[in-house]
Amino acid sequence: MSLALEVHMVPFLSAPIRLQEYGVGIFQYCPTKSALKKVLKKQYITVDKRIASTATYINGGECIELFLPETINGSTRKLIFPLKIVWEDEHLALIHKPAGILVSGNSFKTIAHALVQNLKKSDLPDATRPQPIHRLDYATTGILLTGKTTGSIRALYKMFEEKEVEKVYYAITIGSMASHGEITSEIDEKNAHTLFTVRATVPSKRFSRLNLVELRPRTGRTHQLRRHMLSIGNPILGDKDYAHEGFILNGKGLYLHAYSLKFTHPISGVVMYHTDELPERFTKIFPPTV
Repeated sequence: MSLALEVHMVPFLSAPIRLQEYGVGIFQYCPTKSALKKVLKKQYITVDKRIASTATYINGGECIELFLPETINGSTRKLIFPLKIVWEDEHLALIHKPAGILVSGNSFKTIAHALVQNLKKSDLPDATRPQPIHRLDYATTGILLTGKTTGSIRALYKMFEEKEVEKVYYAITIGSMASHGEITSEIDEKNAHTLFTVRATVPSKRFSRLNLVELRPRTGRTHQLRRHMLSIGNPILGDKDYAHEGFILNGKGLYLHAYSLKFTHPISGVVMYHTDELPERFTKIFPPTV
């Protein structure tokens, strides 16, 4: 018996591309071109439910799935890394991502590898290895959406692509700033849009002022919130990559937290809204009000 190990939704492409070129790195199990060719020759990859080969072309919008025989899948090394489950059903799950771990990638220690050890196995016919639907930075904490069936994974990917998932983050930023506003500066020559609202401010001996800021990204560019906060002169506390000289805080981590997700359940149609409360390092600076 074969089980779907990983699923990848192809975004819009400007021109067709051969799968053996496009597919390099999209699956953790076969991160290199040679590894990809091997699984293609063994007919372990399908494109829109059809077995793919080295001659298959990708045009955009396809669902690429990597299947492995159960004996091979069961013999792979397993990561034991306890995760806090925020909510779960047969189709999807919301988990808390701690700081200091990648969501996915070629490293062994990733959230993607840890999911199978933490989530209940779905009994649905299209059950697959659970996988993250979106990404959070290595140092970012907070709520992360994962899919457990091929149907839900496809639907959730589409929701993110069509901006039907409402995300709210909280950050602690440095310096005086406007009470609210929007940032539309480009990132990597692409449109980027973030709304911000300052929820509280406290004085700081080292940084003059610290702000608890609610962030609502309208696009999903690489490091968007961190880069946008720096662009208006208010870098996020603890950020070592996007900061002004002399404003780097060492040893405390990045003060950026994915607080909530709101979306429509792809199967039940119920509007889902779940939160992941602020970490203790936030509440030490901004104690919650009763």
